[in-house]
Amino acid sequence: MNGPAGPIAQVVPDLPTFAVDDGFAYRIPEDLVALEVGSIVRIPLGSRRIRGYVASIRSGDTSFLKPIVSVSGDQPVFDDGLLQTLRWAALHYVAPLSVLLGRAAPPNLPRGKGKTAKSTIPKLSSPLPEVSASAAGGARVRPTCYISDGPYATVIADIANEPLRSDKNVAVVAPTVDEAKDLAHRLAAIYGDRVKYASSALAAKEATKVWVATMRHPGFLVVGTPEIALWPLGGPAMWIVVEEGRRAMKSKQTPTLQVRDLVRRRALVERTSVVFLGPVPTLDTLAKGAAVVEPPGRVWPLVELVDRREDSPVGRSLSSRTVQAIRQVVKRGGQVFVFVSRRGYAPAFRCVRCRELRRCPECSSGPDRGDSCKRCGASLGPCVECGGRRFEPLGAGMGRVADELQKQISPDQVGAVGSGRQIVVGSERDLPYVPETALTVAVDADSLLMAPNYRAEDDAVRLLVRVASTVARGTGRRCLVQTGQPEHRALEVLRSGHSIEFLNTLNRERERDHLPPAASLIAIEVSGDTTSQSDDLEVLADDGVQVHGPETGGGRTRWFIQGDSIQGSRVQLRTIVQRWRDSGLKVRIDADPIDL
Repeated sequence: MNGPAGPIAQVVPDLPTFAVDDGFAYRIPEDLVALEVGSIVRIPLGSRRIRGYVASIRSGDTSFLKPIVSVSGDQPVFDDGLLQTLRWAALHYVAPLSVLLGRAAPPNLPRGKGKTAKSTIPKLSSPLPEVSASAAGGARVRPTCYISDGPYATVIADIANEPLRSDKNVAVVAPTVDEAKDLAHRLAAIYGDRVKYASSALAAKEATKVWVATMRHPGFLVVGTPEIALWPLGGPAMWIVVEEGRRAMKSKQTPTLQVRDLVRRRALVERTSVVFLGPVPTLDTLAKGAAVVEPPGRVWPLVELVDRREDSPVGRSLSSRTVQAIRQVVKRGGQVFVFVSRRGYAPAFRCVRCRELRRCPECSSGPDRGDSCKRCGASLGPCVECGGRRFEPLGAGMGRVADELQKQISPDQVGAVGSGRQIVVGSERDLPYVPETALTVAVDADSLLMAPNYRAEDDAVRLLVRVASTVARGTGRRCLVQTGQPEHRALEVLRSGHSIEFLNTLNRERERDHLPPAASLIAIEVSGDTTSQSDDLEVLADDGVQVHGPETGGGRTRWFIQGDSIQGSRVQLRTIVQRWRDSGLKVRIDADPIDL
């Protein structure tokens, strides 16, 4: 016989395990009948009281159900729409649902009303009128790639104007903390206190204030780092993602969330607009059917190729033509940036006498030019093969390039990015801080184009375009790219100033080879005793799914799952991964791996 009917909440406990993904049913007491989907609650579980998230509410027999103890915070941290995306992400990235639910919540419990936006909004003209108007009116259009190399703040202000004027929230995701801060500062000059900066770099109290304000009072332009892709943000009418192909847009740790995919999923479920902004979109975004809006002229500054095959074999990192160009710019008082893809002095050193690579006698690692090993601290001494004491660098690192420039130009004019010197040397991490230049030099394009992964070409184009974009527009200003293969198709893209045709060609090749984005990949890394794991993974192999591996190295064992559709494998992996973790193994799941 059924007992009395009453309200029931399905609650997912805040425990990082797949075992609680479906949640548990709890009776909602009379004093908590205002409970909503997304509310944070305290629940009894065994002998403990723990945090949980309300995933659904229904009516039913409450006779044998334990009651929810209390509600935490003043408002829910997700709604049904965002919950759909969180469930999708839990499956796609093979992660416990509770982990994703926690990412939607602010650092502290949400309390209070937040601050109301007060600034007036200027009337600006959008370069994407249909997209902006649709967002303002609550309609949805297909995702759009707006091809531009900046200034991003101006473009963002124009695109976001109509939704903001309709009192809707707009969310902007930037790759790094410093870039998000800079964008927020520039946009605040236009929109005042309607601009909110959000990042994990903020103190918990400040981040929670932003979270609450955007939920309580629409009409904000929220500029933040990748984690805001899972914040509710009051249901933004528009998402703008800056340079979605950057590595910083994908989490390194499990779950390996990708901003592009999360935002695209949210836009689909919540019927909002999304704009991908940058000079070179990803193959994935193009393959998923995004509309492309590209200007008729060059997208990035002028690029010239320097053919290293014409150099005399003197073993220098910079060709004579490059050095001469730098001297001319310095003589005119211009700024020069020299981009090197590797930090340190050089990737490797070899003995001048026997030509063998220099290695640490204790751990066999490849040391730099110092006297002790950076890995184990052992004294390096002479060559372990022949006893020679003279070593020469192989390849170009930042230190070696800086040394050459100091010898060939002037020690007083060469320094690191931020040093204020006329010639600055830096790597990818320095790009956001490089002042506009009259000349930028990419020392070694070939190391990027020949990187040992299937994404080498499009990754190289994306990075070299960022390098070229440090050049200020104007007559005589340019980017020099040194290469031993000037006929390479990726370098022709740099010269042309347009990438879409090249990217479409790569997409057709990836489809032929069953590689992303035409196919799916998951990398599985396990630390510990992996003697039986290959047998566990055999169950995933099917007509359309392949399991590659194991590969061992660095104390880890790695497998790859590949297939045109591996949705079923993701479901099966959840059980396998939980069993491995319960046995004490450390498991990392990398959905859509960048390096392969």
